[in-house]
Amino acid sequence: MKNKLYLLRHAKSSWDDLSLADRDRPLSKRGRKAIEAVRKLIQSEKIKPELVWVSSARRTMQTLEGLAPWEQPPEIEVMDVLYMAPAPQILELLRSVPDTPKSIMLIGHNPGLRDFAVLLAGGTEAAAGNPLASRMLESYPTGALAEFALDRPWRELAMGSGKLLRFVVPRELK
Repeated sequence: MKNKLYLLRHAKSSWDDLSLADRDRPLSKRGRKAIEAVRKLIQSEKIKPELVWVSSARRTMQTLEGLAPWEQPPEIEVMDVLYMAPAPQILELLRSVPDTPKSIMLIGHNPGLRDFAVLLAGGTEAAAGNPLASRMLESYPTGALAEFALDRPWRELAMGSGKLLRFVVPRELK
């Protein structure tokens, strides 16, 4: 069994209106451009998540909107609990997934998303010894996408149970 997990940090948000609550901040112009590059990668690499979990924050919702159109539209669940969720909470949520779907994309926030990705890759020490994971450990910028292969059911996810296949940041995509 090979499940796939895609961890996408929301694209760059705007700080232009300081009266907005953090949850209500929209994407910046730079963020919209970055997510367009990520969308092109997803389309060219034929990344087709069956399920997308997205935080209810405005910037994550706009990140999701920027990924459309999908070749095969996924099931989408907007989840308040993903807003600024810490790594242990993300792990517990993913452990609650039934055996199907085989591929999930989670669109969320740092530091929880980065911390969870590092945990899945084996923790800080293991990540430091892997050049790809080391980049992710050093910085998980806005718009970054990590792709993991999982050799176990969702309910058995644990530290080190993911093989990091790809880690890309928008500035690398042209």
